[in-house]
Amino acid sequence: MKKILFTSNVSWAMIKFRFNLLRYLIEQGHKVYIVAPYDDFVSELEKIGCICINIHLSRKGVNPIEDLKLTYDLYKIYKKISPDVIFNYSIKPIIYGSIAARLANIPSIAVNIGLGYTFINTNFVTKISHLLYKFSLQFPQQVWFINEDDRNEFVSRNFVKRYKTLVLPSEGIDTQYFSPIDDSKTQKVVFLLIARMLWDKGVGEYYEAAKLIKTKYQDVEFQLLGNIDLENPKGISKDILEKWHNEKVINYLGYAKDVREYISKASCIVLPSYREGKGMTLIEAGSMEKPLIATNVEGCKDIVKDNYNGFLCEVKNTNSLAKAFEKFLNLDEEEKKLMGLNSRKFVSENFDVRKVIEIYENTIKEL
Repeated sequence: MKKILFTSNVSWAMIKFRFNLLRYLIEQGHKVYIVAPYDDFVSELEKIGCICINIHLSRKGVNPIEDLKLTYDLYKIYKKISPDVIFNYSIKPIIYGSIAARLANIPSIAVNIGLGYTFINTNFVTKISHLLYKFSLQFPQQVWFINEDDRNEFVSRNFVKRYKTLVLPSEGIDTQYFSPIDDSKTQKVVFLLIARMLWDKGVGEYYEAAKLIKTKYQDVEFQLLGNIDLENPKGISKDILEKWHNEKVINYLGYAKDVREYISKASCIVLPSYREGKGMTLIEAGSMEKPLIATNVEGCKDIVKDNYNGFLCEVKNTNSLAKAFEKFLNLDEEEKKLMGLNSRKFVSENFDVRKVIEIYENTIKEL
C-alpha cells in the first residue's frame, strides 16, 4: 500500500478527468489524498475513499507573497503526509507544488493537461509564468504532457529536458460509460459545443458561424453547454451568453454534471478551441458515436481526422468553421452514421482509460 497525493487547482477536475484512475488506485489498496480548493465535488471524491485537503489557491492571482505562502502551505502538507509520490496538475500546482515537493524531499510528477492561457496569449504575466516553469521543472522526476506538440513546446523553450518527459495518450475515458445511446431523431440538426465558457475555446467564432448558417438553413440549432468561468482572464460573461440566447442564435444550456444526455441528442459535437491538451469533450462524444468538428490545432487534430470522423477547420476563422458546419449539413444520414462509427472505433483504440491507468501504475511502482 502506498500513499499517493494529487494536487490540483480545482477539485472538480479530479472527478471530471481522473475519477476512474482514483477509484482504481483506491481499489488496489492505496491511500489517495487530494489537495485542492474545496468545491461542490469534494463529497464525490470522499465517497470513493479519497482524503481531501482544502487549500487556498487563486487561479488568476499574481501576488508573489500569496504564491510564496502557497508554496509553504504545500510544503507543510507534503511533509506531514509524507506520500510516496505527488502528482501536480495545472500551472500553479506544477510550479509551486514541484518546488514544495523538492523541499520536502518527495518524488513528484508534473502533469501538463494543456498549455492554455499562458501560451495562447503574450503579456507580462505569461512571461513570468514561463520563467517560473523553467525554474520549477528542474525538480520533478518526470514531466508529463497530453500531446506531442505541448512536449515539443516545452523542450524547445528549454523548460525541461526531453529525457524527463512522457506523453500520455489522453487523460483516459471509460468507453463503457460513454457508450452510444439510441435517441429519437428529429429533422433538426443540432450542433453542440461543450466547454467552459472561454473565448479561447472558440465560443465567439461558434456564435458568429452560427449566425452565418442560420441565414441559409432553417432546421438547425446551435447549443452551448458549460460553466461560466470568470476566474479565467478569457471568461465570457453571463450577460453576453444571455444576449446570444435571447437573439435565438445560440441555445445556452448552462452547466451539467453528466453530459451524456446532451451528447446523445446532438447531431455533431463541436470544439473550435485555440489550443487543447486533449479535447476531452471530443473524446467523450466520439466514444458515443458522434461526428466531430474541431480546429486544426494541438489537442484537437489528433482526435478529429478530417473527412473520417468529422471535419477540421482553421483556428480563429469564423468562415472556415461555417464551411465545416455546411459540409456536415450536406451529408446524407448514412455518411453521418459512418462518421459516428469511425469516431467510436478511433476513441476505443486510442484513448481507453486502461492505457492511462497502466502508465500511472508503472510509474508509481518505479518511484
